Amino acid sequence: MTDAPTETDELLYGVDDEGIARITLNRPQARNALTFAMYERLHGLSLAIGADPAIRAVVIQGAGDRAFAAGTDIAQFRAFSTAEDALAYERFMDRVLGALEACAKPTIAAIAGACTGGGAAIAAACDLRIATRDARFGFPIARTLGNCLSVTNLRRLSALVGAARVKEMIFSARLVEAEEARTIGLVSEVVADVDALHARATDLARLVAGHAPRTLAATKEGLRRVRDEPPSEAGDDLILQCYTSADFREGMEAFLGKRPPRWTGR
Repeated sequence: MTDAPTETDELLYGVDDEGIARITLNRPQARNALTFAMYERLHGLSLAIGADPAIRAVVIQGAGDRAFAAGTDIAQFRAFSTAEDALAYERFMDRVLGALEACAKPTIAAIAGACTGGGAAIAAACDLRIATRDARFGFPIARTLGNCLSVTNLRRLSALVGAARVKEMIFSARLVEAEEARTIGLVSEVVADVDALHARATDLARLVAGHAPRTLAATKEGLRRVRDEPPSEAGDDLILQCYTSADFREGMEAFLGKRPPRWTGR
């Protein structure tokens, strides 16, 4: 691993020799609840990873086996006293999660235990989600803090599981268990335990890291536009990025030559 973190860091980061980045939310004593500083670090890493051609995939995980992340550390809200504090927080969260979602590299959330509030929002902003069988997902804010999700977060969640299910999850304040999460499309796979989770996340990261970077990036951005942008935006720039790339030429030559392609992202 490069860029080796210290054990005292609350958000650990490293990149292995295969170009797979790993971000670990590292506050297991607090079920990996996030501080504002951790969110800010996640925002910076999302931008840096997206711009680094050496990185081909990202795994985000929580330290330990009790939680992926149990939301925002509630102590962070104690200083709130004005309407602007609330608006600034949700704008901040939209900026952080928007950068993660827009990161050009495939992102995989490896989820064990509790995945609630801000933690569930991080997982929803990732491209792929896999979970242990004891994972639990939800936004129990209707029975805890009495706050709400931003429209951007609601739109993102609705695109994953539908508006009716988002309402049911928030209105009931219940946590969705792993198998139900798989059934409704919130996660794609459920594995036995943390060891199996880490192994599968690594295998999945290696799989997507071996595919054409421009195809993956264009698919991510195109789907974001389908959800968020006016229908008149055709996405010609995304088509040109792929069809005029060196990777597209390489893919054709490799296919015709009956050999594996050598993707460069150019």
